[in-house]
Amino acid sequence: EIGEMVMKRIKLIDEVAYVRFASVYRSFKDINTFMEELTKLLSDK
Repeated sequence: EIGEMVMKRIKLIDEVAYVRFASVYRSFKDINTFMEELTKLLSDK
C-alpha cells in the first residue's frame, strides 16, 4: 500500500515525521500505542 511505502521512506529521512505520520496512518488510540511505535523505532537503531 502507498501508506506503508511512505512510512518506509520517511523513516529513513526524518524519524519525528515518521512517528507523526504513523500515528495518523495507523490511528493510534492511546499513549501506549504511541510508545510501542517509539520503542520499535529505537530498537531498530
